[in-house]
Amino acid sequence: MLGARAWLGSVLLLPRAGVGLAASRRCPGVWPRTWPHRNPSRRAGSSSRDKDRSATVSSSAPMPAGGKGSHPSSTPQRVPNRLIHEKSPYLLQHAYNPVDWYPWGQEAFDKARKENKPIFLSVGYSTCHWCHMMEEESFQNEEIGRLLSEDFVSVKVDREERPDVDKVYMTFVQATSSGGGWPMNVWLTPNLQPFVGGTYFPPEDGLTRVGFRTVLLRIREQWKQNKNTLLENSQRVTTALLARSEISMGDRQLPPSAATMNNRCFQQLDEGYDEEYGGFAEAPKFPTPVILSFLFSYWLSHRLTQDGSRAQQMALHTLKMMANGGIRDHVGQGFHRYSTDCQWHVPHFEKMLYDQAQLAVAYSQAFQISGDEFYSDVAKGILQYVARSLSHRSGGFYSAEDADSPPERGMRPKEGAYYVWTVKEVQQLLPEPVLGATEPLTSGQLLMKHYGLTEAGNISPSQDPKGELQGQNVLTVRYSLELTAARFGLDVEAVRTLLNTGLEKLFQARKHRPKPHLDSKMLAAWNGLMVSGYAVTGAVLGQDRLINYATNGAKFLKRHMFDVASGRLMRTCYTGSGGTVEHSNPPCWGFLEDYAFVVRGLLDLYEASQESAWLEWALRLQDTQDRLFWDSQGGGYFCSEAELGAGLPLRLKDDQDGAEPSANSVSAHNLLRLHGFTGHKDWMDKCVCLLTAFSERMRRVPVALPEMVRALSAQQQTLKQIVICGDRQAKDTKALVQCVHSVYIPNKVLILADGDPSSFLSRQLPFLSTLRRLEDQATAYVCENQACSMPITDPCELRKLLHP
Repeated sequence: MLGARAWLGSVLLLPRAGVGLAASRRCPGVWPRTWPHRNPSRRAGSSSRDKDRSATVSSSAPMPAGGKGSHPSSTPQRVPNRLIHEKSPYLLQHAYNPVDWYPWGQEAFDKARKENKPIFLSVGYSTCHWCHMMEEESFQNEEIGRLLSEDFVSVKVDREERPDVDKVYMTFVQATSSGGGWPMNVWLTPNLQPFVGGTYFPPEDGLTRVGFRTVLLRIREQWKQNKNTLLENSQRVTTALLARSEISMGDRQLPPSAATMNNRCFQQLDEGYDEEYGGFAEAPKFPTPVILSFLFSYWLSHRLTQDGSRAQQMALHTLKMMANGGIRDHVGQGFHRYSTDCQWHVPHFEKMLYDQAQLAVAYSQAFQISGDEFYSDVAKGILQYVARSLSHRSGGFYSAEDADSPPERGMRPKEGAYYVWTVKEVQQLLPEPVLGATEPLTSGQLLMKHYGLTEAGNISPSQDPKGELQGQNVLTVRYSLELTAARFGLDVEAVRTLLNTGLEKLFQARKHRPKPHLDSKMLAAWNGLMVSGYAVTGAVLGQDRLINYATNGAKFLKRHMFDVASGRLMRTCYTGSGGTVEHSNPPCWGFLEDYAFVVRGLLDLYEASQESAWLEWALRLQDTQDRLFWDSQGGGYFCSEAELGAGLPLRLKDDQDGAEPSANSVSAHNLLRLHGFTGHKDWMDKCVCLLTAFSERMRRVPVALPEMVRALSAQQQTLKQIVICGDRQAKDTKALVQCVHSVYIPNKVLILADGDPSSFLSRQLPFLSTLRRLEDQATAYVCENQACSMPITDPCELRKLLHP
């Protein structure tokens, strides 16, 4: 931890339980930098709703994942600050604070240097519960507002708009404390070097915590009396962070052994696996799509071994337990951010686009592997939710829905109010008697039995310290359909129909409740993930309707988030009045993850639709990504452009697959696929350099980079080029294509050769011109190591070849 906490406490004359620390509830997507290979929650502590939420070193409960952004933060008599001119929903939530807020930019930095004041940087996002709590408790406080305005230059940042700023200062907070989360609050020198950092602070002192007002007063005092010491220590920590965060090939020529990294990663996951409920932690328990994807890949390459079977069982069981738990919205579909307990029962109710996108793919892969329609139904439900609640009419996808909402109009918002139910509500909505049951039974009683609703509520008081959820229930599947049917002497299909009808009635009733706040900001990266979600699921299930959603999402990206003149992606766009699409001025340009995730989405969309225009655009975006982010000396990609991040003390390479995969991990896969589509050797060379640069990180903690370990395996195996020769719209071509999509083959590219020698792919891969249709039928070839199989026209024979 750089030994930094000691000097933070001594310099500021604060108790040890004060500053430079992680908040008490961990927010989504951030594990400690030393994300353990055993159990991440052991560092974080117990349930995300219990214990003290103050920013204290002694607190062990994890940081919350987000929540309310829709509380009115303004009153009519208040004058807006300069954030009123911003587009970000998060910044606009602070536009009526009595704080002289600045957005991140040169104006704020110049003011700090001119007036010789420290910068107070506060980073969060619009659906973050504890961001809102701090806004309500501290940033609306007139006295605290005066301190922030007079003694500091206060800067607000939406982490989803500026992930580079967030990553740099989160690195500092995590390195000088036990973890990180949001809101993230960091004090900087006028040269943007951090010297104190923390997360959520309560407004006033407590028995074991230091309040925000006290922190401000002491930092003000120390800046006046010991500024040189602060500056020296800040420089020392920045230098240490630079050395610590360096990722480079060094003297290494090749990446490590894929077999070794695979086995180590699997063993580390196996050690932390929850046998009963699935997942890889106690509480809080997060969906981990990158881990599930790794386990499926590991199973495929080890499927004849005990470890391979174990990996498959771990992934499928986790997905089933999540889908049965309260982390899944059984009424409206989609998944909440994480579970506050190890049973996946009581969630933190926020819904994020990136979770929906990745989980749709995970459940589709589970269906490919198992053939169990349970998983495909879950995937379809996720995408149904996204289409209904997170989709812009022009094809783009919104970022998130909040956790909090008013139980009734005019009431104070509460977490989960939109999603929980009382027994009385369910009984009133579903009073119909169930015919044929062995005892008197209503539809409501059947549903309550199956989903575990009780009169007293099924939420433990330890998960509800404020008592906001007393008597409320989270729907979670308690019994299989077979057991519920046997309990009441009913037919299984009859129970299925009754439950589905009941859930639909609850859904219609829920429409009349005040809805959670919608973060209508659209991010290129997350839209890219969602294009993948629709494309992959649509391809696996053979549903053109889902592929059309992916196509419309890609069209939205090209129309609204791509600058033709420069070839660059924009990071964000926003919903304007009347459903129009607006941009900030100047535009917020894309970061590495925007390019990596969009390129992945386009490659998935090409394989789903066989429309080569998406593949061509993917190649152009990859060229731009290489130009803007590639480290020609050390290998790998920086997270941000050099020019965009000018002034920041660090230029980082993301080295962790968390709630979202690392953009470098995704880029490694993209490079391999692009090499398969084009034969261009430079894509493969770049992939090898990237994997070599991350060698030390993979060797040290492979479980922190499961998606990159998967890419390492793909690079050291042989990529399959599956070529279908035929007309795109012909039935026999579609049958062969659907056969390919029905089989789980992660390390492949699917190519349509339509016989046109002037087509894009024919120009890239000259060998395609040598492949012929057999007897004028659509014909498949499976090519590896520059050699192709015999021609195949029967989908069943092709399936045998692909999945022996």
